[in-house]
Amino acid sequence: MNKLFEALGNIFRVPDLRKRLLFTLGLLAVYRLGSHIPTPGINLQRWEDYMSSNAGSIFGFFDLFAGGNIRRLTVFALGIMPYITASIILQLLTVVVPTLEKLSKEGELGRRKITQWTRYLTIVLSVLQSFGIAQGLESMGQGVVISPGFGFVMLTIISLTTGTAFIMWLGEQISERGVGNGMSLIIFTGIVVNLPGAIGNLYQHVFTIRDWNALTLVVLIAMMIVVVAFVILVERGERRIPVQYAKRVVGRRVMGGQSTHMPLKVNAGGVIPVIFASSILAFPQTLLQLAWVKNVPWLLNTLRSIQHGEPMYYVLFVAGIIFFCFFYVSIIFNPNEAADNMRKYGGFIPGIRPGRNTADYMNTILTKITVVGGIYLSILCLIPDIMIAGIKLNHLPLVGNWIDRVFPRFILDGLGVNFYFGGTSLLIVVGVAMDTINQIEAQLIMRHYEGFTPRSGRIRGRRSSF
Repeated sequence: MNKLFEALGNIFRVPDLRKRLLFTLGLLAVYRLGSHIPTPGINLQRWEDYMSSNAGSIFGFFDLFAGGNIRRLTVFALGIMPYITASIILQLLTVVVPTLEKLSKEGELGRRKITQWTRYLTIVLSVLQSFGIAQGLESMGQGVVISPGFGFVMLTIISLTTGTAFIMWLGEQISERGVGNGMSLIIFTGIVVNLPGAIGNLYQHVFTIRDWNALTLVVLIAMMIVVVAFVILVERGERRIPVQYAKRVVGRRVMGGQSTHMPLKVNAGGVIPVIFASSILAFPQTLLQLAWVKNVPWLLNTLRSIQHGEPMYYVLFVAGIIFFCFFYVSIIFNPNEAADNMRKYGGFIPGIRPGRNTADYMNTILTKITVVGGIYLSILCLIPDIMIAGIKLNHLPLVGNWIDRVFPRFILDGLGVNFYFGGTSLLIVVGVAMDTINQIEAQLIMRHYEGFTPRSGRIRGRRSSF
């Protein structure tokens, strides 16, 4: 504990790092302030009633990343999702469009050009999404829109698009002049702000309603600690492939000859596979609200069978996560290209022939750790979901009645606690926190200060005044 407080003190002893940290906290405070400015022309009470009745739809899923802005329908309702979508689209196009592929290999200049195109695409997506939201709000009826018409549509487009552009600017400023990745910290802030409500919910169950005893609370807290430790362990895990570079004589100098390694992360895709799989499975739940779907019995029963909490939902969810893990890893890492670059610079993996054999070797390792990463993401997302909502095994045909009689109710119905401990949010919170701490730690070590973790403290911190 003393080491932690000493590291925190070292942060404020470095003027540049102190300014960066305060700058980051200030912009995040501005973001939270804007999260309470409602979109003009909306009856907020009617909208909140609608959101309460559709908490399991795609609106509820995107509200997680918007930090509650969709539930309150603020000017930041679109959140950072248009920017994330634009980034993913351009990343996918980099594989198939030669111009983008060339730009991605041009270093800083090419990265800036792709970032500029990402901004333009973000604005276009924001305009389209805000127009769709305006049209959807008008078609809902229920008194959500106070004065429908062309003026409301234009005002909604301007408000929501400007809000997204401002969030994008905040994120870029944090990344450039603050600490950590700005876009990730904005999502992180939107999730963490719900933590007091989660603690209050636990307190209510244990001490007010008293439907939980002390043992249940202890088990729940222990489960949280175990899951967080599991996330940290796997997120830091990597498979290191040894690489040897042969000696080369360039003029009078002997170059190369060193040994290094190529790190392959266990969870290279991060939270993106979970986002893709969750968003796809959220669409059927949204379709259940349409009138024409309710009039088609077979379609209605099919969509209900893949609702959140149903066994088929979890089967499709796991399959989607593993699929998108392979899909995303295939985009960000090309074994053939890595093998060619290694061969050009005189590198080789001991015991493996350069070229095709090296690419096959790396592809085999990458396949194995990607499967492990997909299973890890699936477990991480399933355990909290089952704790919250349970898994409706009693809805299975033939054996459903037997399961309903034998299985404990907390497995079938969950614990019924409405706390923010979902796998997606947990992965984002832990991942962003680890990345931010690593960046701060690197700054401290660079200035000969001691970091947070034991391995980082190779040089004892200097004691100085502010």
